[in-house]
Amino acid sequence: MKLETTQVAIIGAGPSGAIAAALLNQKGIDVLVLEKATFPRFSIGESLLPACMESIRAAGMLDAVNDAGFQFKNGAAFNREGLYISFDFTDKFSPGAGTTYQVQRAVFDKVLADDAERQGVTIRYQHEIEAVDVNADKPVLHVKDEQGKPYQLQADFILDASGFGRVLPRLLELESPSCLPPRQAIFTHIVDNIDATEYDRDKILISVHPDNHDVWYWLIPFSNGTCSFGIVGEPDFFANYPEDHIAAIKQLASEEPWLAQLLANAEYPNQPGTIGGYSANVSTLATDKFALLGNAGEFLDPVFSSGVTIAMKSAELAVNSLSRQLSGEKVDWLNEYEKPLLRGVDTFRCYVEGWYKGTLQDVIFYPSPDPKIKRMVCSILAGYAWDTDNPYVDEPVRRLDTLAKICAEA
Repeated sequence: MKLETTQVAIIGAGPSGAIAAALLNQKGIDVLVLEKATFPRFSIGESLLPACMESIRAAGMLDAVNDAGFQFKNGAAFNREGLYISFDFTDKFSPGAGTTYQVQRAVFDKVLADDAERQGVTIRYQHEIEAVDVNADKPVLHVKDEQGKPYQLQADFILDASGFGRVLPRLLELESPSCLPPRQAIFTHIVDNIDATEYDRDKILISVHPDNHDVWYWLIPFSNGTCSFGIVGEPDFFANYPEDHIAAIKQLASEEPWLAQLLANAEYPNQPGTIGGYSANVSTLATDKFALLGNAGEFLDPVFSSGVTIAMKSAELAVNSLSRQLSGEKVDWLNEYEKPLLRGVDTFRCYVEGWYKGTLQDVIFYPSPDPKIKRMVCSILAGYAWDTDNPYVDEPVRRLDTLAKICAEA
């Protein structure tokens, strides 16, 4: 069987894979990306956070993204029982970009992958990983190419950027239960036909179901007059709705008064999608032979659009450690990659758990927030969950619980 070699093999050409490949290429490191699908291909996670722009800039892809015509995004809006609250991401505590985009991921992911190739990265599409051996001195991937022919790829290191495919966690039996309860999302792309001066297309809209506050809707407008529209709840909740997901989505839209008004003329020409049990965890994120990036390692929940941000941040952190290892330094992957990455992930986790417990909803929908505190919370919602100068990142659980208690009592 044919054996090829490379310094770094990356599984997956999505955002974390493309960013990592470009950053490694900048450092003169030989990298080869293996992608099972062909691009463009559909994915959810369509509302970016401003922190993503810092990673995109570092990877040299900012011009490509800015020139792609995506929908401008400057914040997030929340709607519950007629109360509308917005967060302006430019009015935040942490330094860095305050605006970003809302993107059709099929197009966005291809923009990043194409720009990585423009920079000199090799991406092989329709190459599927069938097995992996990490017990030898150098790990070996067993691959099937686009014609079904097998070959082996030996690398000094493997980065798993396979997202929900979770290639290495499956093949190496690294998966472990998530601390978050199982939830389901049903979604589709609609032609929104919204004619409402009060609707701000520059923000993602998160709406809370009027009777079930742990059920929520996303409405993500795109630049072409369409929206991504979805609902998240526990699986049992959806048992009370039609099996036809489009019918269920329409019925759920009618149950939230403002969404019913906004989407009164919406068209539903596209097939629905659904994902369930998506929260995931692993026993380890990295060794001296591989590292898991983004959703391949851990996925929390889509409520705060953290998935792409975590993916890109993990790519930056992994490349920093990996480039040192490849130059001969000893790297402590637990303390130099896993723990720093989880610092921000755990901040997001605190906010996800707080959303479903209701404590974060008490904070978000508090009508008279302290401007300084709102800027600190806004920074986390904007993706700056690793900025430990922010007290709400440094001690997320204690400070959020205390703030929620104050808001609830007031």
